Amino acid sequence: MPNSRLILNGNLSASNRIARQINRKLIFNQIRVKQPISRAELARTSGLQRSTVSLIVEELLTDRWVVEGSTGAIPRGRKPTFLNVNDQRGVLALDIHPAHAMLAVTDLGGNIVSLDSVKLPADPHKVIRAILNPVQKMLRAHPNRTFEGVGINVPGRFDPGQEKSIFAPNVGWPIGELKSRVEKSTGLSVVIDNVANACALSEVWFGYSDRMHDLVVVNVSEGIGTGIFANGHLLRGEAGVAGEFGHVQLDPNGVKCGCGGRGCWETIASNRAGVRYYAEIAKKSVSSFDDLIQLAKANDAAAKLALTKMCSALGLGMHMIALALAPGEIVVVGDITNIWELAGPAIESQMRHFPLVRAPSIRPAREGSRARLRSAVALIMNSKVL
Repeated sequence: MPNSRLILNGNLSASNRIARQINRKLIFNQIRVKQPISRAELARTSGLQRSTVSLIVEELLTDRWVVEGSTGAIPRGRKPTFLNVNDQRGVLALDIHPAHAMLAVTDLGGNIVSLDSVKLPADPHKVIRAILNPVQKMLRAHPNRTFEGVGINVPGRFDPGQEKSIFAPNVGWPIGELKSRVEKSTGLSVVIDNVANACALSEVWFGYSDRMHDLVVVNVSEGIGTGIFANGHLLRGEAGVAGEFGHVQLDPNGVKCGCGGRGCWETIASNRAGVRYYAEIAKKSVSSFDDLIQLAKANDAAAKLALTKMCSALGLGMHMIALALAPGEIVVVGDITNIWELAGPAIESQMRHFPLVRAPSIRPAREGSRARLRSAVALIMNSKVL
């Protein structure tokens, strides 16, 4: 894992405090990725002086972020003691969709320990309580684990500074109240952000993308959201609403969108669009997008055609992103990654159908459909001053 694969908050300065925070994040991530690892190996892989590594490791041990494990066998000299991330500390990850939520307990490396799905009621006044009850139950089920906080992904745009929802056309309940209600219910700190922003942070925090180049995450779900990581940080824009490419009009005569517009990108390229295409082609409906994927995997011609049409529309929007932002790569998040052998070529073919100054690479998120949950972990880890 290269030294550059770190996420940095705010403006960098030459102060010792900022440099110390950067080095601590570097060392922690090296331990997380390469565990078990010795102090000597940390010095070699991080490029830091051994004295600096030793000091930071002692701080991480004192704070219980890491623990010492077994000792190594060497021909002579002092035997090295290996370090591991403390697996008794964890994060509660909450991934919100318009009609359901996924809840998970993870370790600090983002590995899922426990997983639950929650169906959200149609009554908007009952939704938050329907979320809080499983959250409390999940915490009670893990009494021996210390939780660093609750990371929450939400659809639409949430302004972390104002702690309120700014734009969530696919959600009909008071999503802006979620942060304060979860904090009050659990006593834990809560970090909440748009799911695409969280996924962009996750790509950098967990070391899949180099922070030295720009990337865009495209989250394909009931709608389409984009998270933009540029010049070493998230691009939020005024009031945190930057990146709403899903509501750029691509078809003036298209179907009505939840935002009030017509023919927005998400109306022709989201999971809902794929299900609609299948109904139009096969003259029958399918109950869910997952069922559509399963039909395509079973070589159903109508399902494959519907998904190809959806992915062509995704490629059309990504052409717009490539021209507007020129990212080094575009990372796709969502269930569509479960059939990437069909989706990837269709997306890329359409994106390259029109002229481009520079075509970014396109790839699926490494965790596939679980990328959203791991990104909720990244929200918490990125908020911590290690």
